[in-house]
Amino acid sequence: MGTFAPIPLAAVVVAAGLDQLIGDPRSWLHPVQVMGQAITRLRGPAEAWAGDRPGYLRLAGVGITLVVVGSSGLAGWGIEQLSQPWPALGLPLLVIGLASALAGRSLKKAVQQVLEALPDLATARRRLAWIVGRDVSRLDAADVLRAAAETAAENAVDGLFAPLFWMLVGAALVSVDPTLPGPLCLAWAFKAASTLDSMLGYRHGRLRWLGTAGARLDDLLTWPACRLVALSLPLAAGRLGATNRLLREALRDGASDPSPNAGVSQAAYAHTAELRLGGLNHYADGPKAKPLLAGHQPAPDQAGVERILQLSDRLEGLWLLAAAGPMLAMAVSEALAHQ
Repeated sequence: MGTFAPIPLAAVVVAAGLDQLIGDPRSWLHPVQVMGQAITRLRGPAEAWAGDRPGYLRLAGVGITLVVVGSSGLAGWGIEQLSQPWPALGLPLLVIGLASALAGRSLKKAVQQVLEALPDLATARRRLAWIVGRDVSRLDAADVLRAAAETAAENAVDGLFAPLFWMLVGAALVSVDPTLPGPLCLAWAFKAASTLDSMLGYRHGRLRWLGTAGARLDDLLTWPACRLVALSLPLAAGRLGATNRLLREALRDGASDPSPNAGVSQAAYAHTAELRLGGLNHYADGPKAKPLLAGHQPAPDQAGVERILQLSDRLEGLWLLAAAGPMLAMAVSEALAHQ
């Protein structure tokens, strides 16, 4: 067990580097696409069985969630187990699978493409529409910048730090027992819950009940990573002495958002990067007033949006360093004990 313990953490570190280097090549089949196809195929029979009965729809949603999250986690666990007796085959699959669960480069590239389009509003709006759910047709340059800043802040947690958190938890588990669920198992299970939320987690029609289980599970799995981001982001900004204040402000401002995580993640970045986020947004079903976050700070400019992206890069590095230290010390200690 001592020789295997560092391997999952090393795989996570390499996967994070691979994600930052190449992101998600469009020509490759992505695991989230497979999860989405599974959800689509299960939804039809589930709705046919449940009809318009809320209780049955909730039960069907639980079933879909168990199947999709469970099968995704098992697929990841299978690759982890393969990497032990056949590392030449299993380890590359493990690294690629882990990299597929991280969206650091993809998010950064998408946001930067919006910034690069300005001051061409038509192009900036079109590129922004790929990464936000709001109506972009009436946004001016200041609104585009705010939307880019908010999606960079919110999706940093959803797309990068939440899966990375579960990878590190999994790496710690298999350092204790290699048969336990590891980094890919937990990361793919999280991505499955996130995909369920993005596809079914809406509050209209049958989805109000069918998507409840997936949305609640996604909220639950994102909750610890979101709070850890709010706690550790000041360190990435070089503001260690302000950690307690910034954490309190992020939790206070984020509490007024209907989402238990989106508001906190945006508020953490708003206060740490010293930018004002929030305000009135327009969606397909009408306008929605979002709470102001760090309301005393200036509105985002291009430099401010880039500052959010840089904070995410630094924080990812800090998390990996913080995780590597104890596990490397454990591996060295075990090696010395066997001499």
